[in-house]
Amino acid sequence: MKYKIERAGAVPAYLQLYHQIRKDITEGAYRLGDKLPSKRILAEETGISVITVEHCYDLLTEEGYIESRERSGYFAAYREGDLFSMPLESETAQETHEDPGRDGRFEIREAAEDRREAFPFSILARTMRRVITEYGDKILVKSPNNGVPELREAISQYLRRSRGIMVKPEQLVIGSGAEYLYTIIVQMLGSERIFGLEAPSYDKIRKVYEASGVKCDMLKLGKEGIRSGELKRTQASVLHVTPFNSYPSGITASASKRNEYIRWAEERGGIIIEDDFDSEFSMSAKAEDTLFSLEPDHTVIYVNTFSETIAPSVRIGYLILPEALAGTLWKRVSFYSCTVPVFEQYVLSEFIRDGDFERHINRVRRRRRQRRESML
Repeated sequence: MKYKIERAGAVPAYLQLYHQIRKDITEGAYRLGDKLPSKRILAEETGISVITVEHCYDLLTEEGYIESRERSGYFAAYREGDLFSMPLESETAQETHEDPGRDGRFEIREAAEDRREAFPFSILARTMRRVITEYGDKILVKSPNNGVPELREAISQYLRRSRGIMVKPEQLVIGSGAEYLYTIIVQMLGSERIFGLEAPSYDKIRKVYEASGVKCDMLKLGKEGIRSGELKRTQASVLHVTPFNSYPSGITASASKRNEYIRWAEERGGIIIEDDFDSEFSMSAKAEDTLFSLEPDHTVIYVNTFSETIAPSVRIGYLILPEALAGTLWKRVSFYSCTVPVFEQYVLSEFIRDGDFERHINRVRRRRRQRRESML
């Protein structure tokens, strides 16, 4: 067996094994329905505990790469042939979301309550005072157009630690919230393109794009994401998706569907805009895989904000540009001034750098998990 665990590595053993098995599944070493090695065999071959292997398998199961069958073991559940295949039966059936907004609105209210209850106001106040004292006159200096280096560095380190996204600070662009960043994306890509959007989706996304002169094609969702038939039909060259907990449907794209989106972009030379507004509050033991982490070089522009994770009043968001295109895309909009006040950028960079942001995320996740368990 080829799986190797680096004992002295910074990455935990279960995540090392997870990444190796996931790679084998997505590259076809394990095809749909193939049985994976037992936990005991994997533990013996790699020299790790059965519990560590079980943790790895649990993550792969949660994300849809494998499935557990009682008394039989674990089997590959990833479908390589989803792209441009005939629609699945579940996709041709009548939509199951009679009122797609009801559950989504409940989720947002629930998240907001947990976020307010868990927020460390005293720590934020202390951070603000420290920035005023330690940064001094720097808070009066105009920000670089893509954001202060301290914040871009803090975000890149946070993404590396918590999301598995390896990105250089130069690939980040700071802006005042998602709506502003959508308009910047249009300036980068050009308004003559057709943008494919999820149907249903947060309606303001369509309104912002159309106000920027973009033609939008609404692509119907199935249970695992945008239907394969819709991806084949559309003439869009840009795909705006919310792979995790799409609003208002609450749909999370499966592992197969996420890879289908990547192949869609690669085959037609398209771009994916990954709107990742809520995945940090996933109930999973591991943060959801992003499309950007699956293809960081050419096809995915990643968008996230702190309006959901901290508070709606925090109008700070960021883009991550694919490495191969970052220079070209940024050059088209580099004359725009950064729209986030310098003081707020420094406060957020310290809040992230000191670990307070991640502790806040973990507190909210625990509260949401406890709330779910009590409801069940």
